Amino acid sequence: MKTPENAVFECETGNYHTFCPISCVARLYQKIEDSFFLVVGTKTCGYFLQNALGVTIFAEPRYAMAELEEGDISAQSNDQEELEKICLRIKGDRNPSVIIWIGTCTTEIIKMDLEGIAPKLERRIGIPIVVARANGLDYAFTQGEDTVLAATAHRCPDYKCCETNPKKRDGTESIRIHTTLSNKYFSQKSELAKSNLVIFGSLPSGVASQLNSELRRQFIFVSGWLPSQKYNELPGLGEGVYVCGVNPFLSRTATTLMRRRKCQLVGAPFPIGPDGTRAWIEKICSVFNIKPNGLEERENQIWKNIEDYTQVISGKSVFFMGDNLLEISIARFLIRCGMIVYEIGIPYMDRRYQAAELSFLQYTCKKMKMPLPRIVEKPDNYSQVQRMHELKPHLAITGMAHANPLEARNIDTKWSVEFTFAQIHGSSNARDILELVTRPLRCRGSLASGSLSLSRQTAKT
Repeated sequence: MKTPENAVFECETGNYHTFCPISCVARLYQKIEDSFFLVVGTKTCGYFLQNALGVTIFAEPRYAMAELEEGDISAQSNDQEELEKICLRIKGDRNPSVIIWIGTCTTEIIKMDLEGIAPKLERRIGIPIVVARANGLDYAFTQGEDTVLAATAHRCPDYKCCETNPKKRDGTESIRIHTTLSNKYFSQKSELAKSNLVIFGSLPSGVASQLNSELRRQFIFVSGWLPSQKYNELPGLGEGVYVCGVNPFLSRTATTLMRRRKCQLVGAPFPIGPDGTRAWIEKICSVFNIKPNGLEERENQIWKNIEDYTQVISGKSVFFMGDNLLEISIARFLIRCGMIVYEIGIPYMDRRYQAAELSFLQYTCKKMKMPLPRIVEKPDNYSQVQRMHELKPHLAITGMAHANPLEARNIDTKWSVEFTFAQIHGSSNARDILELVTRPLRCRGSLASGSLSLSRQTAKT
C-alpha cells in the first residue's frame, strides 16, 4: 500500500450519534469541588442525567435538574422568579462557591435569556452564577466541557491584577501567579517562577499532579489549571500568560483564551500516550527556552513496560467511527503501538487547534512505516459500515448505538465513551488505554482457545 505524504481529509453528511453534552456535569462537578451544577431543561434531560449519572447518587452529587413545565415553555411563568427559588434552596442546602447553569436544547429553542437573568440573581443571592449552553446542538458530547470552560474563562481574574493588587476577591484572598523565591528549591531554579503557564482541561487530580510533576522535572512551574479545584483559585489570565490544552475537544476554550483574555496558546500534541506526553512537554519547553532532560529515556522505559500489551495489538487493524473528538490522538498512539488504522471518523475537528496533533500523526505514520489513515469529518455511519464490511478490521471503536450491530457482523468493538471517562493522559496511564483496546481482542482469543479445547475433548469422547 502506497503511503500518502499528507493526511487525506474528507467530509460526509452523516447524522450525529452521540451522548448529550450535559453529561459533562459528571466530570466537572467532581473536579470543581465547591461548585453546584443546575441543568435547565425538560424531563427528558432529567431522565438522561438520572440514567447516565445515577450510580453517583449515593455520593450526594452536587448537581440538580430544573425541569421546564408547559407554563415555562409557553412564557406564562416568570423564569427569573422560578430560578431564584431554586438557587436560594441550593444556597441554603449546599452553600456552593459558584452555581453553573447548564442550558439545554429547550432553552435554546424557546430563547430563554439565561445570560440576562444570571447577573440579576447573582447580585441578589450573593453567589457567582456562570451560564454555559452545553446543549445537544453541538457536534459531540465532550464539547459540553468545552462550553463550560469557555464560560468560566471569563470569570478568571486578570493576570496584571493578580500580580500587582493581591486583594480579596469573592470573599477570599487571590493567589499570585508568580511563586516567591523564599523556598530554597525555587531560589536555585528561578526559571520556575517565570513560567506563567496555565493548563486547561478537566483531569482527575491524580493525573493533573502527574503532569505537574513531569513539567516540574523540566523546571517548569504550572501557575494554574482551568478548571481549578476551588472556584476562588481560578488562575489569572491576560497578556504574558501561556495556555496549553490537554484535550483536543477544547477549541472553543482555546479561542476564548486567545481572543478575549489575550493569552498565548502553546500549540502542542496532546499528552495521550508516552509519545504524546513527551511531545507535549517538549513543545512547552521550547516556548520557555528550556532544553528537555531525560524525556527520551523515560519514554523508552514506558514502552518497555507495556510490551505485553503492544504484542497483542501489533499488526492488528482498527476503525474509528467517530464519537468523542479524541479519535486523532488515540489513533496516533495506537499506530505507534503497531496497529493499522484504516479510517478515523470524527464528528468535528478544528484543524488549527489540532494542527500539532495532525502533524505528529503524519510523523508517527512515517516513523512506523504505516499508511496514513483517512480522516472523515461528520461521517455517514451507513457508509462506514459498508467500508468496514470490505476492510474487515479487527476492532472498531464506536459509540454505543452501533456496538451491537457491529458485533453481530463479527467485528469486535470498544465503546468510545469509555476513553472519555478513563484516565488516559500522561505517560504512566498508557496501560489504561491499552487495557481498553486489547480487552475485546483478548476476550475473542480466550473464547477461540476455549472452543478449540472443547472440540478436542468432544473428539476424544
